[in-house]
Parts: sequence; structure tokens; C-alpha cells
Amino acid sequence: MPNTTPTVPPPPPPNLNSALKRNIDAITERRRQEAASATREERLAQAITSFTGSMRFVYLHLALYGSWIVINLGIIPGVPRFDPSFVILAMVASVEAIFLSTFVLISQNRTSAAADKRADLDLHINLLTEHELTKLSDVVTAIAAHLNVKVNDASAIEEVKRDVAPEAVLDELKESKEVD
Repeated sequence: MPNTTPTVPPPPPPNLNSALKRNIDAITERRRQEAASATREERLAQAITSFTGSMRFVYLHLALYGSWIVINLGIIPGVPRFDPSFVILAMVASVEAIFLSTFVLISQNRTSAAADKRADLDLHINLLTEHELTKLSDVVTAIAAHLNVKVNDASAIEEVKRDVAPEAVLDELKESKEVD
């Protein structure tokens, strides 16, 4: 059967880099551990949020609320109206909204905590990488000096060789936000 799309996905790499494979396995294992450490209440909230965020939930509501409205408008002959003013429907929908918003907030709090952990990890890795590159630039500069290699922009090289203090960056960002 010929490909009918205008694009073709790239071929998968023959083998993943061993460090990349190890990292993927470590992250997968960590996510499994975090999921396993969730409390029963957190798992329940996540299950409810997952269901309420699905099209099945929408279809169920269309059927239930649609039936409720059709019955109470008196459209179906022989079926007695039980909420002609729709007060009960409004109350049920309000209570449901209260509980659903609570479940969504619980799930968002858990997701936010996981995102904070990932952001902290990213920051630590970025700071470590920056530090290592700074040290590497010292080595490359020493090699260039030893081999008498001229550098076009020595001031830029000197700037790269300086370690970045994360607290100074955060202070500068804070000050720039206060100016805005």
C-alpha cells in the first residue's frame, strides 16, 4: 500500500547511545516509583480527572443531561416530568462542578510538584554543564597558548572562562522584573 501522506517519518536510529538509553531507563523507573508512591486518594483523584477529561465523560453528560432536559420539557409522552423548573438539575450540576474542580486541582498539584522536580533537575544539570564548559574552556585556552594559536576575540574567551553564579543571575532577573 503506497504512502498517502506528504511526509514520511524519519527512520528510527539503529541503536541509542548507551548514556541516552541509561537516562531513559532511569527516568522511566523514577516515574514508575513516583506513580507507585502516590496515595490512594491521589490515584483516585487522577483516575476521576482522567475520566472527566475524556470524550466518554462528555458523551455521558450529553446523554444524561439531554435526557433530563427532554423529559422535563415534556417532549416524551407518558414520561412524567420530575424537575419542571430545572432547579434540581442546576443543583446537581453545581455540586458536580464543585467536586470536579477539586479533583482537577488535586491532580494539578501533583503534576505541578512533578514539574517542579523536573525543573530543579534541569537547573542542576544546566549549572553543572555550565561549570564543566567553563573548566573545559580553561583547558582549551591552555592548549591554544601552548600551541601558540592566536584567538581572534580574546575578551570573549575570557568572559566564557568566568563561572556564572546562579544567585547573581536570579538577583539580576528579579531586579529586571521590578523595573518592568
